[in-house]
Amino acid sequence: MDDARRRSRSRLPDRESEPATYSAYLRERIYASFTGLAIVLVVSGSDHPEPEHAFLALLLGVVGITVAGFVSEIISTMLTEQTAPHRAEWRPMLRVAGGGFATVVTPAVLLALAWIGVLDLGFALDLAAFGYIATLAVIGWLAVRRSRLTVPARLGVFALLLGLGLLVIALQTLAKSV
Repeated sequence: MDDARRRSRSRLPDRESEPATYSAYLRERIYASFTGLAIVLVVSGSDHPEPEHAFLALLLGVVGITVAGFVSEIISTMLTEQTAPHRAEWRPMLRVAGGGFATVVTPAVLLALAWIGVLDLGFALDLAAFGYIATLAVIGWLAVRRSRLTVPARLGVFALLLGLGLLVIALQTLAKSV
């Protein structure tokens, strides 16, 4: 299978021919992953979490942040171009939104399995949290690895990104638990 066909099937924007869309796609995945992780951590920390509550909170939270990102794309396009997005602009915007929606699939399946009794809820929440953390770490590492920085500088920037990521998680968790 050639590269163009593989990309069209995966719906992942092409980094070389669509750098702005690719960047927005990754940014949306990062926002949605942080949101999903914060929700999973808050539900995990509650006294008596219920699987259906965890599932719905995660699904609605990630869908909400993704739709908000989509709306912000429409508004920013209208503000900068002084017109509604053109027909050709809708497909890339929907692909970017798909990056956010995609982050909820595996954690939602895990929580659905807990809801029907196949998995323990605590285990499902732990797996979902690990998945989100791994996603964020991989995206961060890919960004650092592709940079033109020296190896020590890459490690320093990656450590900074990890620290900032932990700060974001702490702030989101605190905000959702007060």
